[in-house]
Amino acid sequence: MKKFNIRKVLDGLTAVSSSSSTAAQTGACKESDAVLESLQSEHFQLCKTVRHGFPHQPSAMAFDPVQKILAVGTLTGALRLFGRAGVECYCQHESGAAIIQLQFLINEGALVSALADDSIHLWNLRQKIPAILHSLKFNRERITYCHLPFQSKWLYIGTERGNIHIVNVECFTLSGYVIMWNKAIELSTKTHPGPVVHISDNPMDEGKLLIGFECGVVVLWDLKCKKADYRYNYDEAIHSVAWHHEGKQFVCSHSDGTLTTWNVRAPAKPAQIITPHGKQPKDGKKPEPCKPILKVEYKTTRAGDPFMVLSGGLSYDTVGRRACLTVMHGKSTAVLEMDFPIVDFLTLCETPYPNDFQEPYAVVVLLERDLVVIDLGQIGYPIFENPYPLTIHESPVTCCEYFADCPDELIPALYSVGSRQKRQGYSKKEWPISGGNWGQGTQSYPEIIITGHADGSIKFWDASALMLQVLYKLKTAKVFERARGKEEKANTEIVDEDPFAIQTLCWCPESRMLCVAGVSAHVIVYRFSKQEVTTAEVQLLEVRLQCELNDVDSPDPGGEQTPTASPPSPQETEPATQPSTGSSSSEAARDNMACLQVRSSALKQSPGYQVELVIQLLWVSGEPPQQITSLAMNSSYGLVVFGNGNGLAVVDYLQKTLLLNMGTSELYSPSEPYQRQPHSPRKTRQPSGALCDPADGPNAPEERCKSPTSARMSRKISSSNEQKPNTAMRHVESASVSNLRAEWHSLPCRDRVCHSDDGMTMSRKSVKLVFSRTSSDANFNSKDNCFSRSRSSSVSSIDRESREAVSSFCFCETFPRKSDSPLSPCVLVGTTQGTVMMVALSLPPGGEDQRLLQPVGVSPCGTVAKLKGGVLTMALLDATGALLPASYESWYDPNASDEEKEKSKRRRPASPPSSQDGQDCQFAVLCSDKQAKVVAMPSQTRVYKHNITESSFVLRADVVQMAGANCIACFCANGHIMTLSLPSLRPLLDVNYLPLTDMRIARTFCFSNLGQALYLTSPTEVQRITYSLDTCDNLQEMLSELFTPVETPEAPNRGFFKGLFGGGAQSLDREDLFGETTAGKASRSLAQHIPGPGGMEGMKGAASGVVGDLARARIALDERGQKLGELEERTAAMMSSADSFSKHAHDMMVKYKDKKWYQL
Repeated sequence: MKKFNIRKVLDGLTAVSSSSSTAAQTGACKESDAVLESLQSEHFQLCKTVRHGFPHQPSAMAFDPVQKILAVGTLTGALRLFGRAGVECYCQHESGAAIIQLQFLINEGALVSALADDSIHLWNLRQKIPAILHSLKFNRERITYCHLPFQSKWLYIGTERGNIHIVNVECFTLSGYVIMWNKAIELSTKTHPGPVVHISDNPMDEGKLLIGFECGVVVLWDLKCKKADYRYNYDEAIHSVAWHHEGKQFVCSHSDGTLTTWNVRAPAKPAQIITPHGKQPKDGKKPEPCKPILKVEYKTTRAGDPFMVLSGGLSYDTVGRRACLTVMHGKSTAVLEMDFPIVDFLTLCETPYPNDFQEPYAVVVLLERDLVVIDLGQIGYPIFENPYPLTIHESPVTCCEYFADCPDELIPALYSVGSRQKRQGYSKKEWPISGGNWGQGTQSYPEIIITGHADGSIKFWDASALMLQVLYKLKTAKVFERARGKEEKANTEIVDEDPFAIQTLCWCPESRMLCVAGVSAHVIVYRFSKQEVTTAEVQLLEVRLQCELNDVDSPDPGGEQTPTASPPSPQETEPATQPSTGSSSSEAARDNMACLQVRSSALKQSPGYQVELVIQLLWVSGEPPQQITSLAMNSSYGLVVFGNGNGLAVVDYLQKTLLLNMGTSELYSPSEPYQRQPHSPRKTRQPSGALCDPADGPNAPEERCKSPTSARMSRKISSSNEQKPNTAMRHVESASVSNLRAEWHSLPCRDRVCHSDDGMTMSRKSVKLVFSRTSSDANFNSKDNCFSRSRSSSVSSIDRESREAVSSFCFCETFPRKSDSPLSPCVLVGTTQGTVMMVALSLPPGGEDQRLLQPVGVSPCGTVAKLKGGVLTMALLDATGALLPASYESWYDPNASDEEKEKSKRRRPASPPSSQDGQDCQFAVLCSDKQAKVVAMPSQTRVYKHNITESSFVLRADVVQMAGANCIACFCANGHIMTLSLPSLRPLLDVNYLPLTDMRIARTFCFSNLGQALYLTSPTEVQRITYSLDTCDNLQEMLSELFTPVETPEAPNRGFFKGLFGGGAQSLDREDLFGETTAGKASRSLAQHIPGPGGMEGMKGAASGVVGDLARARIALDERGQKLGELEERTAAMMSSADSFSKHAHDMMVKYKDKKWYQL
């Protein structure tokens, strides 16, 4: 435990080379003179943990039928491995080249990957984090196809030139044995056969290799004799080939939608030609050509007809039809439509041996955006219920929040209501991909991830123990009416697509209250209930949130200089009672209208989250409402506060009333040193419902500080029968801005991003992110998903004049004003210009009964501090440096009986002690996209300051708990992840992790307690990381195991007579044929061998420690015992066969011993 003193900070002991951290002499109390900080840099380490979701841009797939592990490769070189539910693994090829094919070394714990950069890699899967053992890079030929026979160490590689090379996978060296294309095809052929598209050995004869060329030529190659036995020619190009398990027939799929069946010994013509989806002409002519059949698999069964599974081959007249998988079984043909194009499919069989009856039981179909497993054993071919979290991208993710160490009862509660949402009709069998084992980690606290989506849905995920499982799905779009067509689409919508998309959300785990803000300037408040209820009418609150557009001077970006004199306060105007006669008819048509229409009929709400209140911002005088940039909620106070570029609004969701509706500039007190004053007089444009009277100006500043419940009651919304003027709507605009707006409407939507003469950035299609950054600097408002211009002293006065938007909120109990002694409920308000202001709340005394009857008082209290850049997060600490969480109301079921409600309700946490004798007893932690400050309360004096970054800007910052203490975690646009101690703001961690390459990362990156964080690394995948040393140290134990020792199934019994007369499978000594002694050495210039990190020995020692050594020894003994057992069984079988043959021969001799030849 290291003791930090403010006096030592003043001596410069906390200075660092990368950034400065300073402390100011304050009149802090004794408690703040010495704050014990337990967090040190040794507590932090950054590493990736797991990746969840569907593999982005999948390209290849493989399955180990013994280990029951599925591997999926992508176009970006990523490798994802799946076992049973909760067993996942992510690997990445350094080159980033697309994976074109994957091949398991079945039951060996290894995998071969072939990449588009003509390299092959051997992965070791016997460790929890797979690693590459060997790599081979081809220099002169391009890889097109690979084949690894079962229980063989020799890998066949086909190339674009039509040649086949052979690689020893144990040492990754090339054999001198090469099959050249000109020897494989007929000498009379004048054209090149094209790339190799298929390689497979005869199931019954390993010495016969079937080679398929793109042009339509198939060759059966004799490996021993080094010549072609048969050649099969067809006019159409080949896409795939599949063997019958007896090795006497094979099937080819072609580019014209036909399947040709060939007898091995009859190469002259196909034994059968069928077009599964072709229209058969009545006159016996050839069917019309269809789309190519991209892949076919031929699987046999003992008891019935074989299965033929194929993808593609549809008729060309089926324009717009979805991709289909066709299952042909006997005389029946089933066409299964898929939601997305098919990338690949595999038929899962009971045996890994190709020379036995296959007994298929399922088909794994890899789609572009989904993974489907079909049950072949049930009528109708139902699909299996997928246990993996592959539906993250069901609708694009627009926001994300991460909550670690949640209340224990939350996950069971969400699961109980979410289990009723599951679809029906799944296969009743267990998920067939069932390999691997779960990790044995000690991390047991509950974790929940919430994702908001473009279709308005919200998903709750259980993220405990490095797993991810969907718990519950909420559809916010049910609250609104849906337009049936484009002609019915309202002209008041402010986004062209996804009007229900989630912009930001706020969740209280203790009270289970949920507040959601959407892109159509709407806010929805939800309560959690376990009972179903029907709401006759959705409660709606409409707000006119519009502010003046005066040209004003931005406050100084540094925040340290105080103006010497304050200019006079801006003129305030009060509304007249008559609407403006100057407003156009088009503007009047869009006045007092919401962007979306709330549902008017009764709403049946299932158990789970149920609508409490809908808040909508309205169009004002033809101007659309700005999107909500910040949102906060407090269940103890029953309040919701939200803000945008115009100002903020405070709503009482218990009484369903609007308490405060105020422009950002109005929050400044009249004598505020940071107040934004008018730059020059402007002509006022008087919008309807809010006419301005300049004569009433001097009274407005005084009115601003009064509670809206007394002097500003007119800010509450008007009823549907009468429209009251909104006093918060004050709009002053110059002629140049009007001209600019006219030009704005003439631009295409994608080009509607411009700066008016007062610096205001306008965007009508604000669902798209705007990246406006200067060459030297930029800042990003993490809550409103857009970039805005950074302010500096070098920019012009026009650039410095900008609308100040609200960027963050924080409910707390603190001292509203300087030298206040009693604590009071407050809201800290942060803006994009770095100003932190205080709004005091006055809750009615007398308990919950009075809370519903008397209004809540709200009064702005001026500025607390000023920072560089936009404010991202705020928090409060007590005098010992402990985090002061916001008060909350414990959850109760709103639809339960009154007695049960009273049992569930508890008083909110007790308030900290009040300040005595003007002493500072709290620290306000403030963090912007440039710097962090700690301010003593109630004196509001700066204690610590730290400049986080000069050349970049912070995208996300959160005050988090870790190792029993608190810190600030920051993610910068230059890729740095940093943590700062509290309250002294010492740098504890600074790692260059991930540069901002995609706006998706900026939109979804979030920190959580206990050293956890996550972000959306692709449109379909969530990457979780940790910055905790304890988690990094325990990661090996927490990760799941892919490889488990499993006995290889027994080889099929050939039978006595097949073994006697050679009718069974023929083996091949590949070592003798392909080894260096016989085949010679391959050309060194053909391919380059690249050893993996540490080689085989290094990989075997990766899982160091006694436990790892014992486990490897046990596995080796098991494998040795297994091989000895197999050898013993084979020896016993041979002895039994020999005895049987001897007995039969003796019986035959005795029977015919004394008979003459004519008696036989």
